[in-house]
Amino acid sequence: MIRKFFTIGALAGFCMAVNAQSKGGVVLNVKLHPIQTLVVNKSQNEVNLNYVTKEDYAGGVTSKQTDHLTIYSTSGFQVKVKSNVQLSGTQQNIASNTISVTPSAGSKPLPNANYISRKLSSEEQSIILSTTGGTDRNFTIDYSGAGGDAYINYYNSSENTSVYTTEVLYTIIAQ
Repeated sequence: MIRKFFTIGALAGFCMAVNAQSKGGVVLNVKLHPIQTLVVNKSQNEVNLNYVTKEDYAGGVTSKQTDHLTIYSTSGFQVKVKSNVQLSGTQQNIASNTISVTPSAGSKPLPNANYISRKLSSEEQSIILSTTGGTDRNFTIDYSGAGGDAYINYYNSSENTSVYTTEVLYTIIAQ
């Protein structure tokens, strides 16, 4: 009886040793690469500041572009804005720094984001700062033109409507 017990015990030890020898291991790496995307709402790719009344020229005008920018970022980020030095017209130009860009939370906001209103410039300026990333977060942008009759002598009487144009460029970078 002792012999059977010894044989069964030895056999069980051998089976466990065989199982231990058949195991292996691997190193699993999860490699996270940075991704930042910025998309301008396609239905808002042209923004107009219309000066139609005396009050518009005196007080300025604003065009609110709700959910104008959509951001996807795997980490904290900055959104920067810049434009040409001037808004080009047919006979003269308007300085772009007479236009302000003011960001705010959109319909799918990013908690704790910081917003900075800026006058347009040819140099990139931060307007949205966040220490965290987010998926498809929206931001509203208000474009505001100068008041105080700043544009009073820019209308060209040979045109039905005088139009001054610049391109506004947004950039996202990891923070």
